[in-house]
Amino acid sequence: MSTSIQLSQENLSRLPSDIVRPTYDRSKLTAGIVHVGVGGFHRSHEAFYTDALLESGGDSNWGICGVGLRDADRKIATILKNQDYLYTLIIKHPYGKIENRVIGSLMDFMMGCDDPEAVIDRMASPDTKIVSLTITEGGYNVDSDTGEFDLSNPDAQHDIENPLQPKLVFGFLTAALRKRRDQGLPAFTVQSCDNIQHNGNLTRKMVLGFARQQDPELAKWIESEVSFPNAMVDRITPVTTPADIQYLTDEFGLHDEWPVTCEPFCQWVIEDNFSDGRPPWEKVGAQFVPDVTPYEKMKLRLLNAGHSVLGILGSIYGHGTIDECVSDTLFATYLRKFMDIEATPTLDEVTGIDLDAYKDTLIERFGNPNIKDNLARICLESSSKLPVFLIPTVKENLDKGGSIEFAALVLATWCYYSDKGINQHGDELEIVDELKDTLHQAAQQTSDDRLSFLKVKAVFGDLADNKRFAKTYEKMVDTVYEQPDVSLQMRKMLEG
Repeated sequence: MSTSIQLSQENLSRLPSDIVRPTYDRSKLTAGIVHVGVGGFHRSHEAFYTDALLESGGDSNWGICGVGLRDADRKIATILKNQDYLYTLIIKHPYGKIENRVIGSLMDFMMGCDDPEAVIDRMASPDTKIVSLTITEGGYNVDSDTGEFDLSNPDAQHDIENPLQPKLVFGFLTAALRKRRDQGLPAFTVQSCDNIQHNGNLTRKMVLGFARQQDPELAKWIESEVSFPNAMVDRITPVTTPADIQYLTDEFGLHDEWPVTCEPFCQWVIEDNFSDGRPPWEKVGAQFVPDVTPYEKMKLRLLNAGHSVLGILGSIYGHGTIDECVSDTLFATYLRKFMDIEATPTLDEVTGIDLDAYKDTLIERFGNPNIKDNLARICLESSSKLPVFLIPTVKENLDKGGSIEFAALVLATWCYYSDKGINQHGDELEIVDELKDTLHQAAQQTSDDRLSFLKVKAVFGDLADNKRFAKTYEKMVDTVYEQPDVSLQMRKMLEG
């Protein structure tokens, strides 16, 4: 198109009719939600649900004020401000259909590193009912040795001594909750939207760990008054590419500097436990339940583990994306066998979910050719993912006498991946992992001790001490190192 329309509130009426846009009055929104960590996932998930709720005639008191705590958040803050906090969600279906929707639920964005007291005041405002988080696993400041709040972090030490000039989210939350308490206001809910098992429990533990060091009396109030609901979140949301931005310009003449792409599938299962009210997200597809544990376990052991299975095996084979793996019948069959034989027997009853249908949906989602989810991204920080996604399944099957072979091949291949850093064709693999050096050193010793990689206790615990698993793993390691074409062993296992 010859002219380009800048995305803004004023220009919404100029957009082509096949772009869905907010019809509710955004000028009347109140920020009932303050959200820390406005990345792609938040914008495809919580902000999407909230936009749908507002569009359905929902309460205008549930607008979202975004917050960035780091200087790295300045780019998204600037872009959103220039676009009146609007952005386009590009929903890519498996068979070529694309939905384009301008999301209007974000109404403001504040930079905590510029004016921390202003952010504290916004969180402490009576309007704020929920402070939600997508701060990634690393943002929770967990001491990897103890599982407690990491008080050795210099930013944590700074925040304890400087209550009104915090750097970490826990300092902001504690300062705002102190104001709420002192003003006689009810506590807001702290709602994690991160892909972490028992995310609410973890958030509670970290907030209290910080607050007890800074203000023990306040910690007691937080412990009794603040709700931290657990939730299971799911929507594949790849990193936005220049091609996504160009697509909107070429197809619609729309200039959006930071759209978000995602799959059509979306799931949010939330523990119904809120301190000061909540949006009726169930009206637009969210599910409120008394206990999210079975749903979390299902997702972690099927979807997340499935991603890692494809990511590690596919990387060594030479595939580049998840959909490329699934379009390969061998990989799709192997994944389904892993799900059926090793993962599903370890799951609890999941009310309202047909597991076979769920697994069918996962295969379809992974195979979506319009969602180019790179295996390099899937394999990021595998040392923190596999102990949550895959290894508990292995340990449970060892206890029950169940199958372990499919997972053992994945772990043996991960050893080769960490050792050589190349695929079977000799192409270099991008490895980003906090334990990269530790894993590499352990994997390098495999020729002298085939269990050396498995002896990294921070990742595998005592798995190397289990004779049955050690024997199976050694066999797989020998196979992979002798012939890195993992497809041969995969095929042999499926045929056997």
